[in-house]
Amino acid sequence: MDISNSVFAYLHGDQISQANIYFSDSRGYRFQKYAQERRAELVGTLGGIFSFHSLSQVGLLLVDQQMAMFSYSDHPLNRSFGLPFDYDRTLDILIAPGQKGILIFWFQKNLLVSRNSGQLVESVQVREGQRILYNSILKANITIHSVTANENELAVLTRENNLYYGSLGIQSSSLIKFADQNIWSQEAVLMFTDVGMLEILTPLPDMIFPAFDFQKCLLNIQALLMDPQLQAGICKVELLQGEFENKMYTIDMNSQLELTALMIPRPGTLPVPLVMVSNPHSLGLQAVIYEDGYTYNGDTKHRLNISLKQQHHWGRADPNFTSSIKRPTISTITLDIANKEISCVDLKPLTALISVGCDLEKKIVIQNELSACHHGVLDPVALQDNYSYIIEREAYDPNFQGQQAEEDLEVYYPYEKLGCPLLAYYDTPWKPVVELWREGKFQEVVEAEYVLLEMNGLFTYTYSLTAGTAGCSAQPQNWTTITEMAGDTASFSWDRENYMSCHDPDYHEPLRWPDVPYQILGGPTENKVVFDQRNGIYIFFISIVDPSYSYCHLETTFSVYVYGAFPLSIFPPITIVLLTVATLLSVWLAYMIPQLLHMEQGLEVSGFWARLYQRCRSSCACLWGRC
Repeated sequence: MDISNSVFAYLHGDQISQANIYFSDSRGYRFQKYAQERRAELVGTLGGIFSFHSLSQVGLLLVDQQMAMFSYSDHPLNRSFGLPFDYDRTLDILIAPGQKGILIFWFQKNLLVSRNSGQLVESVQVREGQRILYNSILKANITIHSVTANENELAVLTRENNLYYGSLGIQSSSLIKFADQNIWSQEAVLMFTDVGMLEILTPLPDMIFPAFDFQKCLLNIQALLMDPQLQAGICKVELLQGEFENKMYTIDMNSQLELTALMIPRPGTLPVPLVMVSNPHSLGLQAVIYEDGYTYNGDTKHRLNISLKQQHHWGRADPNFTSSIKRPTISTITLDIANKEISCVDLKPLTALISVGCDLEKKIVIQNELSACHHGVLDPVALQDNYSYIIEREAYDPNFQGQQAEEDLEVYYPYEKLGCPLLAYYDTPWKPVVELWREGKFQEVVEAEYVLLEMNGLFTYTYSLTAGTAGCSAQPQNWTTITEMAGDTASFSWDRENYMSCHDPDYHEPLRWPDVPYQILGGPTENKVVFDQRNGIYIFFISIVDPSYSYCHLETTFSVYVYGAFPLSIFPPITIVLLTVATLLSVWLAYMIPQLLHMEQGLEVSGFWARLYQRCRSSCACLWGRC
């Protein structure tokens, strides 16, 4: 997942309803116009546009009458705005690293922080020990020169030659002032090089050479906090660790992720760990903490178990709070200590990135326990030897429209890819058994909805259910309608993104043709494939189209050999019946007549026919004038 390719281009200060905004997902090589629903209804000027990956939203900063607030792009945040905050002059906005949704707003006289991608913006306090000196930088009467931040720390250099330091806690943010030092200059800038290591860079011009050298002033924050005048306090936690730190995980639909962490508090203290997610609309959590033994020094170990899955599947949130289950999202999970002392420099929060989307380790496999080779119908050696077969022109359509082709088609069988075909009897309704596998291990039999399409255009099969018998309340989709929508882009383009269930109450396509075949297998129906009276190999493309089963495009190909079909007769059935009766009667007469000739009744019959013959002969002679 590469989230660093996104670039926005816009003119700061334009009326937001008319502003031209352009978007690039190729690091600025190509741009397209960015469109957002209801933007024409927004009032104010454009203060900026941001990709909030940790919230899976695009945020527009609206500025109107010295107040500002954020508007968001997707459900559920697109129905409201972030809380407004003072914006009496242009603010520089810094997105802190770590994808936790931390924003830093500043100009020379003020400093604001948001820990939830602009939904709530608060002032940064100035402290002395545990005492709050100023509720905001604005009241501290200082002039900010430079601001820097890493994932957990914040530093400010002022024109008054003072250095302020603070932590970006999950509850509140505050600064303390270090002792006066001669570190400020007009060109000086701040930069964190590591956790607790702050560097002040000052360019040094060379009167002879045009290049610049830099004066580096490296500050160890932990050492500075040891000054008793700062009253930084003692960190109440000795250890906070978890294997998930700085890792990325994927949660697919109907999946759950289990994480664990270990906390060892300082003796005599009882710190409270807090677990937070940056995108609660998409990712839900449940945490349990318990004592888990003791260290060699006798300190109590506390184990924290964290369960994560989609907020939609926890069943505890209102549907108006959760994001759309059809849309993949991202969230960050952070484990930190509530009201953590500023002296806990080395005890940084534990953070992991959670992708609620496709698990690339998943795939579908078609069960093939009894193949055509197993039953001796096909020879695996012959299949591997450039095996080919002919599809009659009456049986396939290269355009997948169900029309006869102009000539027969020779198909080379790809044994390396498909192996030996499944075996299916033509006169028995059939459907494949679809299995879900992950990392080479069987997971379950797929019961979700899926579709099939013969890859060579064979149309000598149909389905056991129609739209009416499948219980559809709307006209179901089929391969013809999907292909028309896709145009020339792809023949096999039916997937979870364009599928609409005819049982969905939100799908309002009228049911005009209830007798058309219902082409969706699996799911709530018992639909199956019904083959025509034709033997041969079918190569099927299969796609899982149920949008609630997985974010992945689960697709594969497999082959089936249909057997047991006799060739179609060229005579009508009544003709066959008459011919059969005539044949049987002839055989019976050929047997019975010789038998009767040797019996008494047979001799009488034979004499009768002989006398009749003599009479006919005499009569015929008289007619010819011989009598």
